[in-house]
Amino acid sequence: MTGPDRRGGVPRLSFFCELAPGPLARLFTDARVPILLRELEATVTLGLMDLSDERAGVVRMLMDEGIPLNAWILLSEEGGYWCHSGNGPEVCARYEEFRAWTERHALRWERVGIDIEPSIHDVRDARANPWTLLTRSVPRLFARIDDARATYEGLVAAIRRDGYPVDAYVFPFIHHERRAGTAVLQRLTGMLDVGVDREVCMLYTSFVRPYGPGLLDYYAAHFPAVAVGVTGGGVEEGLNPPPPLTWDEFARDLRIARGHTDDVHVFSLEGCVQRGWLARLTTVDWTAREPVPEFRARAEVLARRLELGLRVLERPGLAAGVAGVVAGLAVWGASRVWGKGRE
Repeated sequence: MTGPDRRGGVPRLSFFCELAPGPLARLFTDARVPILLRELEATVTLGLMDLSDERAGVVRMLMDEGIPLNAWILLSEEGGYWCHSGNGPEVCARYEEFRAWTERHALRWERVGIDIEPSIHDVRDARANPWTLLTRSVPRLFARIDDARATYEGLVAAIRRDGYPVDAYVFPFIHHERRAGTAVLQRLTGMLDVGVDREVCMLYTSFVRPYGPGLLDYYAAHFPAVAVGVTGGGVEEGLNPPPPLTWDEFARDLRIARGHTDDVHVFSLEGCVQRGWLARLTTVDWTAREPVPEFRARAEVLARRLELGLRVLERPGLAAGVAGVVAGLAVWGASRVWGKGRE
């Protein structure tokens, strides 16, 4: 999916920024930040966890600096924060609030993005006690999601009518749902497969060391745009997050992603600024090629197995039958062993 080269192979860069209004304003008190963003010809994708006058002031300043901006629609943490099958009406209402806020402050956006992830409550509960999420999974296997998907499709149509291309920030596993022709993961997690203008696949290797480079290389081949990270920052999801990327890991991930696409996103801007990486990005050798990561071949094998599992789970009756046969064989085997022991 590699696009035409730009300026010696430099990709189109976009930086996610997920900060409350105060820290957001302080981030840009450093006059070098907009200068470096312009030098990189980069876009800022701004998380809108609030629609305050203070945030609008920062947006206006960035507009005046000539920095392209994408709007990243978010809810309150109480509302689940990200977009999922359980909060479509709330996201639609949030978008209407965004429209009014944008018009009131005369703001300008290049694109609007919806962040399709599980509810933040599920994520926090799973990290605190994985068994909690497991108990919720069985009824969700039988859930209906058609109405939820229709709600989001209506939202996408409304955003387009307002003149904005629509992005979706997605997890890589949606690729397997499509290949398997299933909706199991969508029912289990709430992460809907919604048609948009551009999908940005979130492939954050800091969460899956040491397998991250192989997974990044595998999944980046299947999406038009890729997000790498984490360089620092982000909403608190519970427990201690893994360490952010080192510079060498970050540069490696950027080059792997660039080998597949011209559209590279970074989480996060604040992490890069705090670590002095914006200036270093201006000197990256984008023509260098990373070797194929060690885990890449293994990722393909795991992908096929996952898709087989999804096909089985798509038919809960079949899954139960398979489980019954396996359990029966286990009991039969145990009885044979026990019987021989008694002999």
